[in-house]
Amino acid sequence: MNPVPMVGRADELRELVGQWERVVSPDLSSTGVVVLTGQPGVGKSRLVATAVEAFAPRPATVLTGTARLHSPAPYDWLAAVLSGRDTRTLPVPADGLGWLAQDPQAPTERYAPDALLRLAVRTVRALVGDGPAVLIVEDLHALDPASLSLIAELAAAPRLPALLIVTSQPAEAAVARHLVARTLARLSGTPNAVRQHLGPLDPERVTEILAAAHPELPDAERVGLAVWRRTGGNPYLLSELLATTAGRGLAALEDEPVGPEAEQVELTARELQVLECLAAGMSNKQVAKSLDISIRTVAVHVSNLLRKTGSSSRTEAALWAVKRP
Repeated sequence: MNPVPMVGRADELRELVGQWERVVSPDLSSTGVVVLTGQPGVGKSRLVATAVEAFAPRPATVLTGTARLHSPAPYDWLAAVLSGRDTRTLPVPADGLGWLAQDPQAPTERYAPDALLRLAVRTVRALVGDGPAVLIVEDLHALDPASLSLIAELAAAPRLPALLIVTSQPAEAAVARHLVARTLARLSGTPNAVRQHLGPLDPERVTEILAAAHPELPDAERVGLAVWRRTGGNPYLLSELLATTAGRGLAALEDEPVGPEAEQVELTARELQVLECLAAGMSNKQVAKSLDISIRTVAVHVSNLLRKTGSSSRTEAALWAVKRP
């Protein structure tokens, strides 16, 4: 079990459940939309997963996809949704599906962009069917322009029995900043849309979590403040800290990781990318897929990061990353 409960996110969770209740109501006239933004590690994906588990009635269909963070291709989100799925019964031409699924054998020049977008919307409608469905879009900030257009079209689709949940880092983190900013604004401007920005947990929430995880603490408020300073209130880093210090006593929670100051460390561009992935909670396999490098190469970069930052674990390296200016 994750040692960090949904402390500090109760209001956001209720809003997501409320949007689902609107989607399953008889008077649905448009797609339900939820937009969650925030820095890596603040719990966007965990909030979505918790909310979907709480939805009643249960979704008939859940479609989820994300971007290839460093090598986006047209319709990344839909290609991820279609991966491994039997598409033979979908009312979409096979060559069009090949394009949407990023089939390397698909014709290179067949559909105009507008026609392909219409096929993409038709494909999602067919997958949703009578619903109710949940469409989960992870890492909107890293999606390709075609996927951004598709997500915007789905948000405005009439009588689509689905809740569209989008997570994204702020537009400033995107390569196509203006395009992502416009898409986020368009999604947020749809009727009855819910827009939430998740920030770090405050010291009181961190203390509440610590008190629940360690009821034996003699001074939870003092320790909570120390842990808040150490983790920056980042829920992922807090979760990792609690997991890695379990059974090691109070000192392990309070002690700062040993390591050089950020300005004393020189990291390569690739090491910085790997460090960002570690701070986001990625495994070596996920890092390799994200950066399009081998797992062996990831392991080498992680080893170098631990050595350079004076960290004894991936968690300490991620904690060190939080302190970088």
